[in-house]
Amino acid sequence: MVIGNLTRDPELRSLPSGIKVTTMSVATNRVWKDQSGQRKEQTDYHNVVVFGRQAETAAQFLKKGSQVLVEGRMQTRSWDAQDGTKKYRTEVVADRVQFGSKGSGGEGYQKSPATTTGKAPATEEIDTIEYPEDDISAEDIPF
Repeated sequence: MVIGNLTRDPELRSLPSGIKVTTMSVATNRVWKDQSGQRKEQTDYHNVVVFGRQAETAAQFLKKGSQVLVEGRMQTRSWDAQDGTKKYRTEVVADRVQFGSKGSGGEGYQKSPATTTGKAPATEEIDTIEYPEDDISAEDIPF
């Protein structure tokens, strides 16, 4: 499962068989404090592929900045590039895509303030998750 925001608009294509395929990139953020108490942030990017009716729906309603939950499996593809090297791409093949709420901070499927008013919003609050400072050991898990 991956929960994050789209880094670009989804791209909808069709396979020769007629099946619809949407590709998108999801950014996930992690915020924590190191041993000295300094706040640290890390962003990871995930390539996502969606097939069928879900692909059409995702391409129709999701936009750059939309919050999304993707549930699926990891898959690595390989191919020979034109320069003769072997290329690899790891992606999440989605079984399920769930849209985030309209007020989630991402644009989602609502009009952005810049589109409605013609001006960019003055400030935007960013929701972050504060993780506990303590490390969790396997003995702490009750099962």
